Amino acid sequence: MRFQQPESAGPASVPEGPEKPFKEYKVQSRSLPFGQSVPLEQIGGPTYVTAQTLVQQVAFSLSDRLWTYSPDTFDLDAAVKSWEKEGAKNAYGYTTGVQSMQVRSGAASIALGYIFSKDFDLKKRHVPQSIIATSSSLQYLRSALDQLSLLYNVANPFVAHVAAVDYAGGETASLVTDYVSGLVLAEELGMGVVSSFSAYESQHMSLLATLFAGILPTMHLYDGITVGRETTRVIDVLDQGGLHRSYEAIKEEATKTVRKNADNDTKAVGLLKAFNGEMGTDYHLFEYKGHEEPEAVLVVFGTVESSLASQVAVSLQADGVAIGVVSVRVYRPFVEEEFLKAVPKSAKTVGVLGQVQNSETVADPGFQSNLYSDVLAAFTFGSDLPEPPKIIDVKYPRNQAWKPVTIAAAFQLLVSRPLLGDEPEAVPGSEALQIVDPATTQQYTFWDVDESLLTECSTPLSQALSKDSASNVTISTKYDNLLQGGVQRTDIRKSKRTLEASYSVDSADTAFVGDESILKAVNVLGSVKAGGNVILRLPGVKDEDLEKKLPVAFRKDLSDNGVKLFILDPQAVDELDEDEQIQAYLIQVAFLRVALPSLEDVGIQKLALINGNAEILNKLSDALEKSLRTIEVPEDWSVVEGDVEPPKLPTDIHTSSFTPFDKIEPEAPTLLKDWKTIAKSLAFKEAYGAKPELKPELTTQTWTVSLMEHRRLTPLTYDRNIMHLEFDLSNSGMKYNIGDSLGIHPRNDKKEIEDFIRTYGLNPKAVVEAEARDSPQVLRARTVYQALIEDVDIFGQPGRQFYEQLADFATNTDEQKTLLALGGSEGATEFKRRAEVDTITYADILEEFPSAHPEFHDLIRLVAPLKRREYSIASCQKVTPNTVSLMIVTVNWVDPRGRDRFGLATRYLDALNVGDSVTVSLKPSVMKLPPKPTDPIIMAGLGTGLAPFRAFVQHRAWEKEQGTEIGPVMLYMGSRHQREEYCYGEEWEAYRDAGVVSLLSCAFSRDQPQKIYIQDRMRQTGKELEGAYVDLPGAFYLCGPTWPVPDVTNVLEEVIEGKGRKLGKKVKGRKEIEKLKDEGRYVLEVY
Repeated sequence: MRFQQPESAGPASVPEGPEKPFKEYKVQSRSLPFGQSVPLEQIGGPTYVTAQTLVQQVAFSLSDRLWTYSPDTFDLDAAVKSWEKEGAKNAYGYTTGVQSMQVRSGAASIALGYIFSKDFDLKKRHVPQSIIATSSSLQYLRSALDQLSLLYNVANPFVAHVAAVDYAGGETASLVTDYVSGLVLAEELGMGVVSSFSAYESQHMSLLATLFAGILPTMHLYDGITVGRETTRVIDVLDQGGLHRSYEAIKEEATKTVRKNADNDTKAVGLLKAFNGEMGTDYHLFEYKGHEEPEAVLVVFGTVESSLASQVAVSLQADGVAIGVVSVRVYRPFVEEEFLKAVPKSAKTVGVLGQVQNSETVADPGFQSNLYSDVLAAFTFGSDLPEPPKIIDVKYPRNQAWKPVTIAAAFQLLVSRPLLGDEPEAVPGSEALQIVDPATTQQYTFWDVDESLLTECSTPLSQALSKDSASNVTISTKYDNLLQGGVQRTDIRKSKRTLEASYSVDSADTAFVGDESILKAVNVLGSVKAGGNVILRLPGVKDEDLEKKLPVAFRKDLSDNGVKLFILDPQAVDELDEDEQIQAYLIQVAFLRVALPSLEDVGIQKLALINGNAEILNKLSDALEKSLRTIEVPEDWSVVEGDVEPPKLPTDIHTSSFTPFDKIEPEAPTLLKDWKTIAKSLAFKEAYGAKPELKPELTTQTWTVSLMEHRRLTPLTYDRNIMHLEFDLSNSGMKYNIGDSLGIHPRNDKKEIEDFIRTYGLNPKAVVEAEARDSPQVLRARTVYQALIEDVDIFGQPGRQFYEQLADFATNTDEQKTLLALGGSEGATEFKRRAEVDTITYADILEEFPSAHPEFHDLIRLVAPLKRREYSIASCQKVTPNTVSLMIVTVNWVDPRGRDRFGLATRYLDALNVGDSVTVSLKPSVMKLPPKPTDPIIMAGLGTGLAPFRAFVQHRAWEKEQGTEIGPVMLYMGSRHQREEYCYGEEWEAYRDAGVVSLLSCAFSRDQPQKIYIQDRMRQTGKELEGAYVDLPGAFYLCGPTWPVPDVTNVLEEVIEGKGRKLGKKVKGRKEIEKLKDEGRYVLEVY
């Protein structure tokens, strides 16, 4: 048997029997249903669509012109561009003009110019003009929208369909759902705001927003990451004719029933009433779901928020929990009378789930969400209740990932009865939050790396499953291009019922993993149900070698949860070609065999209609006898040897892109240039596109600060040099927050660089022009000397790839063989010794293998760039507005060759003199103060781990000085000797005497015969810990090395369990710690 496609672009063939054409499945865009374009005339009736496609259908059908502001990979306008190209007609009988615009300052000015042009056809004045954009582009559209609002009484109806999506940097750099930008802009410009709660109503809400545009410029704001791009089945989709008839009929009815001079609130109510009358729907400006007489109500805005909160409220209400949710459908105008009608009179507490910019804003008690302000105003000025309910601002950042349990946590803030947990009064059973019914729904998850076969596997499978008219199928894909060089995940759900689950699959029946490396980065089994199936694609691995390939945590979870493991080995079939398309078909057939064994034959027939052909798929089904094997999971896999706790991996990925990461990018040549070329580029900047910038290659903002204090905190005779550094910010404009880290951009040692230049034979004054590593569009011109000092980590430790790449330059055969061996698997032991024992550098290797001598323009491509080093900030800017402080210990050692070695950044910082300039940047941290000043803070710092706590205590002291009541401040500090390492000791004692620090407990481990560590001091003060951490909503922080984490955590668990015993409850400390971690009350920053 042989599977092979010919090299030509013609159909593939199987030598045995007649040729059969292959149908190759190519995903065009994830914003389209099953990744495929759909002709405009085919949209209607029961059909599989994405919400983004329905938004485009309404915009194209009912608009005269359509301007789109979509980043290339977002594809918000993929459908409308294809429809315009095909010459599709809108509802008025001509092709809508679609213009794809750049997102830049002054955007949308062209729309204004068109609408108010002298040549504008006045017959079209009643026809809507539309924009499709992301919320991230609104800042650039603001100026034009502002002018439009002022001139709206003489303008066309104008609607902006805004996908709430932006990119946020930070530790988990990812795409975020951004409603804040849209809500702020709408409020400031007086625009209307309409929201979709799900894909099923995205067409209706697009139509409603277009109708609202007849009253005021309107924004249709909807989730742009999950719901907007998920393919699902919508039953009642209107075709273009139906859309137009409904649009005209609703306008006519509203004109009859609503006075022309009525205010916008009255017009909005009347228009929605006319909409419901024509469409047979029951939409409201504010919609209530939940208990008939709730004690607490949560007010929400947003697609996923409204959908999940409503379902969770209904689920909990069925279990007798007196809660409910009010979802805001029309946010602007905010009709207070309608809002107060929607909130049941029985509600004693109203929580407002309001989005804010980031976690810093969440923690800022002085900042309120937009929604909270509107709700508070409604109850303050519009309510006739004798006792208005208590209003709570439940803020959340844009990067919040919602799922049923996190929504339940928001409800928990409003009620005293435990909604989750082991307490007797808690809601019984996990099924209380089970939105997806496992009895009627099958769930599948596909994981793979970017260069995988996944795109050609999961989407055709989902489309094949959708051929069953009795079932509803959803498919969504997300990409994390920052993890493992690019990981993608696709979720498929199949149910007899309508599906509305806007979160990742968390209980898959079957999961497919296309690359073993994913198991080291993601807890794949965390989203597989107990007793489920996992198919692992693992070419060429025998059963006896399998245990070595699988991570300890993965093996343990397999055994503990009874998950069945299947290995798919394409290499087990000798005749199976390396053709990726054939392997994609093999994966599809293997999935059918494991996930739907009784439907394998039918599934193959349906797959053959979409990709491949029946003959090849059946042959591959036969090949599974060799290539797919079931693994008997040994019982001893559940036992982890020793006390090593497997690392806790995330169960999901962060969406950082809508497309895989394209790793194959052409690189511009990096060449040495003469000084005359550089002089010309500086003299004629516009012609050469040159401009002087500070670190232009960096994606993070940088500042230049100067050193104003350099003080050693430990005695000169002591072997650890801990130093206090203070930098002047007065001319930089830099602002930092409590808990931030300061990124130091270090330089190499001048003498060592001069020695390297001499031994390597370089001209230090020669000029090199090279692509910036993080910004390929930026070319940096540097002298060789500058590049080595500031950019190239020539004294850093290389990875295996450097050995392999350097071998290409070796002219000596023996040296080349050695380099290749060190870069390959056979040299793993020697490579490890070199890296961990000898601490070999790039420069050492170049000296060791002299025949491998790349030119400098090649060398800087092979050697890693210098990276910033980040240190916790040890000051509070409210206390010292013009300075920032660091607490740092120098790193130094002696290598096996007797050479003194130093940490790059600490050596650089230690050599600085007062007045020297340093390039710095900022990075947010997990070390954030709790939201209320009265919330206790419990800090445990070891060595330089005290740095962020100095900032914490300074901030609490500042608050106390302002007259603000503060809660308990407990500080545990640990070091070896009090005499040498009691860093900032006088400050801590002064704060204690001033009543800022309520408990100061020091553990100097080597000042007495028996070792005393920080966990010992914590155990000695268990009563105080219990009061601050258990009785009050205290937050615990640990900063320093990793080794005390288990012991410190054990003390906290003892305190929690001890409190439970006092109350007659059985409490699991480990489980409670996990909850506290999710609540931001157990925070570790360890290294």
